[in-house]
Amino acid sequence: MRRLWIGFVPYIAVSIAHVAALAVGSDAVAAPTKLALMPLLGLAVVWGAWGSRWTPTHTLLVVALVLSWLGDGAGTFVPWLPTVPMMLVFFGLAHLCYIWLFWRKLAVRRAPLWAAVYAVWWVVLLAVLWPHLGGLAIAVAIYGLVLGGTAFAASRCHPLIVWGGVFFLTSDSVLAFRLFTPDAMPDWTSPLVMLTYCLGQGLIAAGVLVSVRARNAVETPVATR
Repeated sequence: MRRLWIGFVPYIAVSIAHVAALAVGSDAVAAPTKLALMPLLGLAVVWGAWGSRWTPTHTLLVVALVLSWLGDGAGTFVPWLPTVPMMLVFFGLAHLCYIWLFWRKLAVRRAPLWAAVYAVWWVVLLAVLWPHLGGLAIAVAIYGLVLGGTAFAASRCHPLIVWGGVFFLTSDSVLAFRLFTPDAMPDWTSPLVMLTYCLGQGLIAAGVLVSVRARNAVETPVATR
């Protein structure tokens, strides 16, 4: 397990640098470190899986991270298209991967009763933001469904994944208010968005690796009898 966590050191270091750069307003550092986050997390996943059997679960996780990376860099990768809609598309696809991953591959229990709070979150978020969404109202509503679906599906998994879903939801909730009600959001919410995002993605990746290792440890003795 110690070897697994070593792979996350570069991701953690760059996450701290990125959030700190946002806090002090250093765009020259914030921009490149943001684009480095998901590749470094992908490397942590490959490192964590090294020496064990690579599974479709690992592949689906990497696909979700690649889609998240495209969402992070939508303005850079497809500058000729509107940034916010493309972010919604890429992250929406990433969340669909996460939902499939959590619900079909990694679930260890039924969804707990407290997870119903995510339905309340969706209704309240839309009720507050709807007057400000304009032509993106339907797209944001659909994205909210898949975002809440990710957190709901995560509630069935390892505690690391549960908390990863919570932080990811928190990040996108704050980001939604920054995008659509910017005058109401103080400057410190910019680093908050990325702090919770980095925590969410990192915890999800770690939770998936731990879950797969635990499952392989159970299945291997049976397979060798």
